[in-house]
Amino acid sequence: MVGTPAVMPQDQTTTQDPTTQHPQPEQPELQIDHPGLEAHMTPAVDHGEESYRGSGRLQGRRALITGGDSGIGRAVALAFAREGADVVISHLPEEQEDGDETVRLVQEAGRRGLSLPGDVGDETYCRDIVERTVSELGGMDILVNNAAYQMAHEGLEDISAQELEHTFRVNIFALFHSCKAALGHMQPGSAIINTASEQAYQPSPSLMAYAATKAAIINFTKNLSQEVLERGIRVNAVAPGPIWTPLIPATMPPDEVKSFGEQAPIGRAGQPVEVAPAYVYFASQESSYVSGEVIGVTGGTPLH
Repeated sequence: MVGTPAVMPQDQTTTQDPTTQHPQPEQPELQIDHPGLEAHMTPAVDHGEESYRGSGRLQGRRALITGGDSGIGRAVALAFAREGADVVISHLPEEQEDGDETVRLVQEAGRRGLSLPGDVGDETYCRDIVERTVSELGGMDILVNNAAYQMAHEGLEDISAQELEHTFRVNIFALFHSCKAALGHMQPGSAIINTASEQAYQPSPSLMAYAATKAAIINFTKNLSQEVLERGIRVNAVAPGPIWTPLIPATMPPDEVKSFGEQAPIGRAGQPVEVAPAYVYFASQESSYVSGEVIGVTGGTPLH
């Protein structure tokens, strides 16, 4: 595993204490309808709207980001755009409001933006969003597999067969389908970035199905990276820890939401803006000698 890159493309005109620069638990005992919208989040999520400063790392690149409507996906889309990339995002149809806002942020940065609603659990949709990205942007250099499903449960006996299959279909099958479709269009220098999780290494029993898919993503990332590196395509993963996104109050009990993030050594939940630079690093030429690796953005929790 590699460490977080030393050069971060955020505005750092003043030194900040990372333990206090964002809100601490307790959050409110918030519960929102799945899949969750940004407008219902209290406190609001920080995607870097006011703080992220690009420096041309991805000038002229073309990216597809699944689950790009909110949370980490929106922060990555915003960062990519401010680094000079055109961005297509995918999201569920019921997340169109958030998708429109992400596209607005991309366009505000002076880049082309497009949202493609649908379900990555559908193999045909995975192929279609790749083809639409290539058609609309004239090619595709970056694929970010970020869409995911999770739901907290008391234990294994509470996970239905239908939910188990759905979790794997969205979280891991979609990666196979989207990568398979994308590789035919990717030229040397392209990058695939998968969103894993610290749950792949230190799983919580309440997230058994989700954690299992994230472990599979780590294996898939390392495996695929070996296959395609000779073609000049790099494959890496980012493993976030507890990050404050709509997925949290939409899938976890209110008491867990209230204390979300306090288990991290840093003492708080992370914000999506704090995760996005890891994706920029993997997408850029700065990581040209890095493939098959994982960056943990966990607030100090070791990945092992």
